[in-house]
Amino acid sequence: MGPYRAAAVSLLFCAPVVAQGPGWSFSPLMGEGDRAAMGCDRDSTRDDFICIVVRCEDDFSPGIHLFSSRKPDALGTWALTLDREDRSVDVVADAAPYSGRVATDTEWLLDRLQQGSYIYLRHSADETAAFRFITLAGSFAAIHEALYWCAPRVTPTEQNAETGVESNNELGEKP
Repeated sequence: MGPYRAAAVSLLFCAPVVAQGPGWSFSPLMGEGDRAAMGCDRDSTRDDFICIVVRCEDDFSPGIHLFSSRKPDALGTWALTLDREDRSVDVVADAAPYSGRVATDTEWLLDRLQQGSYIYLRHSADETAAFRFITLAGSFAAIHEALYWCAPRVTPTEQNAETGVESNNELGEKP
């Protein structure tokens, strides 16, 4: 093994593990890629994190998920404060690779995640714990890029190969 190859292999094993970092980005989970935008709390570490995920579901509808290190009981009711507006949402089990899917108030929440400034959240069972802070700076662009894959698809029968429209107007000026 040459010196460059040995250096590359040593960097591979010394590189930090991709973790949930603060701010908005694409989901680092296997198979998610650019179909999911993930925003994590500002104090996220590899072992202690709470993230909100906006994802293009398999049926091309937008879904909101919660991804948390609070296992196995991340499901249930979560208290949210989004730009000084208090709400609570229910998180239920789902087949996606996250902790659970938000089942209530998804239209309101999706709109606020894109247009808001910040969100505080905590599980309702953690009444003495501090709220976790997620900034919504950059969420608009990240969510729109992820939801691009949810855009309506045009079936081949709806596509026109030729326009079939001809203009009756003459080009140029009339004498």
